[in-house]
Amino acid sequence: MTDITVAALQLGFTADIDRNIANVSALVREAAARGAQVVLPPELFEGEYFCRVEDEGLFANAKPVGEHKAVLAMQALARELKIAIPTSFFELDGQHHYNSLAMIDPDGRIQGVYRKSHIPDGPGYEEKFYFRPGNTGFKVWDGPAKLGVGICWDQWYPETARALMLMGAQVLFFPTAIGSEPHDTSLDTARLWRRAMVGHAVSNVVPVVAANRVGVEHGQTFYGTSFITDERGDIVAELDREEEGVITATFDLDRVKRHRAAFGFFRDRRPELYGRLVQDI
Repeated sequence: MTDITVAALQLGFTADIDRNIANVSALVREAAARGAQVVLPPELFEGEYFCRVEDEGLFANAKPVGEHKAVLAMQALARELKIAIPTSFFELDGQHHYNSLAMIDPDGRIQGVYRKSHIPDGPGYEEKFYFRPGNTGFKVWDGPAKLGVGICWDQWYPETARALMLMGAQVLFFPTAIGSEPHDTSLDTARLWRRAMVGHAVSNVVPVVAANRVGVEHGQTFYGTSFITDERGDIVAELDREEEGVITATFDLDRVKRHRAAFGFFRDRRPELYGRLVQDI
């Protein structure tokens, strides 16, 4: 039997990067104490979700992966606690800026960087002003399991999850910053957000871990509801819209693999019929 214990963190953030790192670190320690081998903080936990506005001064906060405070702090913590920490950060690479994730292994090493593939653009989520579309392609990393990661807007695309699975992923992780829609206060996407990822779990027969932020930032409310689902799409751990904390779950990867084979979704695929999926509309 091959077990893996995973965790998701949920908390609010301020403009103080040192305070944010300290708060995330405290929850990482709690997760590790509960046996977590992979701990997922929310997207861009270095600060407030700055993409609600277009402000050229905020480009100064981007740093190369080897110099970013959040990444360096999580490297030290991962090395100390002997856990993996997929770490979201605002990346500077030459003249280019990306919404990125460093996969940090239990030795504190950066296994690689994934750059967010799908970049949203709309009221309150004006990411195209700051980020180039990722040029890394999807990534799956070795660890206590094959770990596949998408970042926020990536999670809405079934192609993301399926591509990661075809690359061998055994657990999917989605760090997120999502909440209210400034242009339409009647629109609550919390349930849609969850259903999309639960759908990935069901159609790929894979556990999914989703971490979101909470709190109000300049009138924008982040709705939390972080969760972990098993390969059946059943929620096995969750947080509400306001609480800060840690959720964990343990999965038997051998059992998950048997369930995936029994459903036959990958056996019965017909790639020769799917050409339309890679054509422009």
